[in-house]
Amino acid sequence: MRKLYARRRFGIVAALTGLLASVALLNSPTASAALPTPVSGATARSYLSQLTVASENRTGYSRDLFPTWITISGTCNTREWILKRDGSNVVTDSACVAQSGSWYSPYDGATWYAAADVDIDHLVPLAEAWDSGASKWTTSQRQGFANDVTRPQLLAVTDNVNQAKGDQDPSTWMPSVSSYRCTYVRAWVQVKYYYNLSVDSAEKSALTNYLSGC
Repeated sequence: MRKLYARRRFGIVAALTGLLASVALLNSPTASAALPTPVSGATARSYLSQLTVASENRTGYSRDLFPTWITISGTCNTREWILKRDGSNVVTDSACVAQSGSWYSPYDGATWYAAADVDIDHLVPLAEAWDSGASKWTTSQRQGFANDVTRPQLLAVTDNVNQAKGDQDPSTWMPSVSSYRCTYVRAWVQVKYYYNLSVDSAEKSALTNYLSGC
């Protein structure tokens, strides 16, 4: 009788262990966003010190002035290219549209299994770029910025998180996952430095504070 009880107890424990392992697997990130590694904290601090501080001006802005998405490779446009880069086990059709896969959003730590739940975030928003110098660019230059897959500027993230971020800079919005904030501000400064964009005073103050811990 004791042996039978022991076997039953062992079976229950094994079943519970398997269940817990399955739950952990379902809740764990299955993909890691592949943002190009931004410059180091020290380099970002150096870059930030060289950025022009100026007030912002949104006069004349329209998203249509930043053409998206363009063909990056084969049949893949910018969105589809980033979905493939940032996703895990992504399967696409002949038009490069994602049919399956998973995407981990580093902003909020969520994992998604449908491409429709994922937006491609412009880390430095298009409106923010306009405010800080892109209003003087040609359409071709703005198109290059809006579709830049080389610098840490485009990232697959949860759609409603991207929409909540909108056109905010780090003085008013940061990823809720605190461990990602250092990566975020290093990337932000790198992009602004590369494109010779200015920062406003509140933005520079926020960047300085966050970079002090990087």
